[in-house]
Amino acid sequence: MDKIAVLIPCYNESKTIEKVVKDFKAALPEAVIYVYDNNSSDGTDEIARKAGAVVKYEHKQGKGNVIRRMFRDIDAECYIMADGDDTYPAEHAPEMAKLVLEKKVDMVVGDRLSSTYFEENKRPFHNMGNSVVRGGINLLFKSDIKDIMTGYRAFSYLFVKSFPVLSKGFEIETEMSIHAIDKNMYVENVVITYRDRPEGSESKLNTVSDGLKVLRTIARLFRNYKPMQFFGIIAAVLACISTAFFIPVLVNYIHTGLVPQFPTLIVCGFVMVIAIQSLFAGLILQNMVQKNRQDFELELIKIRDMEQRLLGKRKRCVQKQAQ
Repeated sequence: MDKIAVLIPCYNESKTIEKVVKDFKAALPEAVIYVYDNNSSDGTDEIARKAGAVVKYEHKQGKGNVIRRMFRDIDAECYIMADGDDTYPAEHAPEMAKLVLEKKVDMVVGDRLSSTYFEENKRPFHNMGNSVVRGGINLLFKSDIKDIMTGYRAFSYLFVKSFPVLSKGFEIETEMSIHAIDKNMYVENVVITYRDRPEGSESKLNTVSDGLKVLRTIARLFRNYKPMQFFGIIAAVLACISTAFFIPVLVNYIHTGLVPQFPTLIVCGFVMVIAIQSLFAGLILQNMVQKNRQDFELELIKIRDMEQRLLGKRKRCVQKQAQ
């Protein structure tokens, strides 16, 4: 078990990966630097290996798939995750690691948006998208995470081994943030400086398609984590529509004793039934979510026990080496 593991997912980052590895080795000399190559064709893996990183591979394309592999493979007290494009300065890593190791923070968020991101990032739609996603998630989940989509984070062993990676691509950061919020994990924000990619290095993020994926992920996670609110909103909207169309029919019936808009009355009835069904679906799913949270807390105890066993094993290895 490593004390600190730096995890760097990479896809065709030959222009920057050497500097990134060397910067993290200088900032965290006690850390093990892992570069996970995701089918690069430009020699990223060899450059990283020569720079001193431990190179591993994930052949299923997509950042989410790489992170799933990293979290499964690596055991560490503290994990630092950063991109291989040299946009995140390594000098912030010691502060982030200290919060995890000493303050027992579960996830440290490298907050770009409170510093230089909007000046350095030359893609205006990315700036707007980050602000929209941050505002939407903090509103829906009643949180205060400053940068939802940052790729620079630190994690505890507890977070990494309890986080179910479902996303395949860049929406993985959104999923991490919502998981931490929903499971009441200890989250801290650290303001970091951000620099745009150097000339010749291209982003793999597509503004439109990946932006839509992130929005779909938010909607999916809101439905899964907050089913009462999700289905309650649907029920309220349907009930309002049904009532709005029913009132004129009712008024006409009171005045004349006749129901000339009989099809409207039937449709209003069906819409109200759907609204009631939606409300009860939310109630049932909310009970299931509550049960899952109870099971999750029990699972954390098992993960903590495993961490203690791994720590004990590492200490025994160190003692044997010292002898």
